[in-house]
Amino acid sequence: MEPLKMIEKDIPPIDVHPMNDILRMDRIPHIWCPGCGIGTAVTAFAAGLKKAEIDLQKTCVVSGIGCTGRVAGYIKLDSFHTTHGRGIAFATGIKVANPDLKVVVFSGDGDLISIGGNHFIHAARRNVNMLVICINNFIYAMTGGQVAPTTPLAAYATTSPFGCVESPFNIPYLADSSGAVYVARWTALHVRRLTNSIAEALNKPGFSVIEVISPCAMYYSRINRLGDGLDMMKFYHDNAEIRHGEDTKNLDIGFQTKIIVGKFVDRERPTYMDSYNKWLSGTKKD
Repeated sequence: MEPLKMIEKDIPPIDVHPMNDILRMDRIPHIWCPGCGIGTAVTAFAAGLKKAEIDLQKTCVVSGIGCTGRVAGYIKLDSFHTTHGRGIAFATGIKVANPDLKVVVFSGDGDLISIGGNHFIHAARRNVNMLVICINNFIYAMTGGQVAPTTPLAAYATTSPFGCVESPFNIPYLADSSGAVYVARWTALHVRRLTNSIAEALNKPGFSVIEVISPCAMYYSRINRLGDGLDMMKFYHDNAEIRHGEDTKNLDIGFQTKIIVGKFVDRERPTYMDSYNKWLSGTKKD
């Protein structure tokens, strides 16, 4: 028997895609560019949902505008595609209105940290019970490659043709100092570790943040002559260093420098609704 036919004989036919219960297959193929890491992060998210063993009927995904904002439309859960920068504010309303829901905000660095930065820090301060997955590709991609608050110093963008001169946000440090109870960072290369982190954060009460460093081959990589998505993945392989528990002050990312990844924060704090209900019960007694 020919080798190919032997392989075909040994592998049972697959009737449905293994993520058919998580993804909206009627919307596939997706719109993301070749080499983009968002699709890989979505795969990790789908696997993390299954691993967390949470009730998907009580789980919803919220996003803002941008490349990553499209994620909500591809996930077969209750999904909300909101206005630019308002994903966390919208998610807070959902959580307060129905505390039994598991709420996930899945969006990009420009949406969450720039335009939505105010909502990010105050949701962390209040410790609103939600998971925020932030895809950080160091640039505004969908709108044309403009400099972002995460663009490394000296990196080029369409609005920084001589190199970025503004110090970028350190997202884990911002989340940690604002009060988040769970903070981690992985790259799009670390699929299994990202999956495990998502599953862990989904079962963590409070405001959790996972930053995912992702290639943007169309804008960031091309403008900075860093190659394609595969070249960026090779860079992550050679330059990402796992340091669990690292002080978040030490997690700045420079232009093509070492990227520290891992789980940095895992602590306990009363959630916003816990504090509110405690206050409410005390008021009623008075």
